[in-house]
Amino acid sequence: MFPTARASVVVGCFGHKQCGSYPFSLFSASAWIKVEQLKPYHAHKEEMIKINKGKRFQQAVDAVEEFLRRAKGKDQTSSHSSADDKNRRNSSEERSRPNSGDEKRKLSLSEGKVKKNMGEGKKRVSSGSSERGSKSPLKRAQEQSPRKRGRPPKDEKDLTIPESSTVKGMMAGPMAAFKWQPTVSEPVKDADPHFHHFLLSQTEKETGSTSIQAADSTAVNGSITPTDKKIGFLGLGLMGSGIVSNLLKMGHTVTVWNRTAEKCDLFIQEGARLGRTPAEVVSTCDITFACVSDPKAAKDLVLGPSGVLQGIRPGKCYVDMSTVDADTVTELAQVIVSRGGRFLEAPVSGNQQLSNDGMLVILAAGDRGLYEDCSSCFQAMGKTSFFLGEVGNAAKMMLIVNMVQGSFMATIAEGLTLAQVTGQSQQTLLDILNQGQLASIFLDQKCQNILQGNFKPDFYLKYIQKDLRLAIALGDAVNHPTPMAAAANEVYKRAKALDQSDNDMSAVYRAYIH
Repeated sequence: MFPTARASVVVGCFGHKQCGSYPFSLFSASAWIKVEQLKPYHAHKEEMIKINKGKRFQQAVDAVEEFLRRAKGKDQTSSHSSADDKNRRNSSEERSRPNSGDEKRKLSLSEGKVKKNMGEGKKRVSSGSSERGSKSPLKRAQEQSPRKRGRPPKDEKDLTIPESSTVKGMMAGPMAAFKWQPTVSEPVKDADPHFHHFLLSQTEKETGSTSIQAADSTAVNGSITPTDKKIGFLGLGLMGSGIVSNLLKMGHTVTVWNRTAEKCDLFIQEGARLGRTPAEVVSTCDITFACVSDPKAAKDLVLGPSGVLQGIRPGKCYVDMSTVDADTVTELAQVIVSRGGRFLEAPVSGNQQLSNDGMLVILAAGDRGLYEDCSSCFQAMGKTSFFLGEVGNAAKMMLIVNMVQGSFMATIAEGLTLAQVTGQSQQTLLDILNQGQLASIFLDQKCQNILQGNFKPDFYLKYIQKDLRLAIALGDAVNHPTPMAAAANEVYKRAKALDQSDNDMSAVYRAYIH
């Protein structure tokens, strides 16, 4: 499926007049496209072909032309079928009349005409068979598919679930304009732990396979039904503030606490309740989320004076959204469960802007039932969630994700400085990158930060360096080399020495120019 930005014109190629939120299917994937991005195909075809010269765009146009060609052929076939039906009805009427001489002759002529028509029909079928024989298996399968002919499936059991490779491909690009579907809270037995999402079809429940369901929680328009459970939230930093704001917008009952109490004031004005201590928040809420900076802060929050552990009783639920190492999160899980509580780790991938927009990616592991209970909360704060199995898996995956991101950011900074010292235009370098395979929102935003000298934090440099350090330690624990991450980590450490810790991660650029 094309990323949303590319699909905005192509989807309009179907030429439908009813512009709701349309499913768009191409290359064995699918997505939902916003109404305002739809454009009539014939009216805009020439214009868009001129300004969109990419290979995938042209493939999409070719697919639309093929779709329209088949649709036209289907209409012609339908008209032939109607004529045949009319002839057969006339023949039946002739048979029902008295057998006078003239009528017998008419009946004979009518029967002959029917036979002739039937013979032509057989020829058409035979011709169609030969055509199918000359086509590729993929095209024949597409033309024979009931979905391509507009027939609804008989039941949900007929739905085809993408294989893992297809599923992974669906997640390769930005998912900024998709819609959440209603959550099914029934757990899936023996499901692939790496690809569990909110929407589970009947087939998925029976087979244990899962599907990726992306979402745009900013475009839900009230479709989320908030849980009736009382929600607590501890930690109102860059990420936590956006999360709480979206929980409140979607109608959740939220009690907040922050080490710096002044940060709670804005959310109290929006309808949140104030908790005086972490223990009080946990004791008065059903599910308490926490999002703090590092392993030490996560442990202090749970084990410290008036901490989370003091409020835990049987049935109380605790969800840690901090990015920490697997050992830390496992220790926290053990102490929570030892008091009869339920534990889920759910670190998030994203930045301040994605948090504000409700477009985070949530990586969860631990109590599967608690994961399901958090459904409406995850929908409010994120676009997609993954359930990764036992406690510790989400922490490991999150560190790997941030290791890749941090290393990429250091490479971007290195490339921009090399362009500068060799007399090349940094803006031109960015323009070239934005037209190639590396093009992404992340690349563009971070390069713009550097070119404009604007390092207002969207993701603190000190936190990405912390994650690199923890990822390197994760590799050391299993004797796996991480030389690229280690090199990037040294550059971030130099940037911290230049007093860039509280700036955005893109400020790593300054480590190269000083």
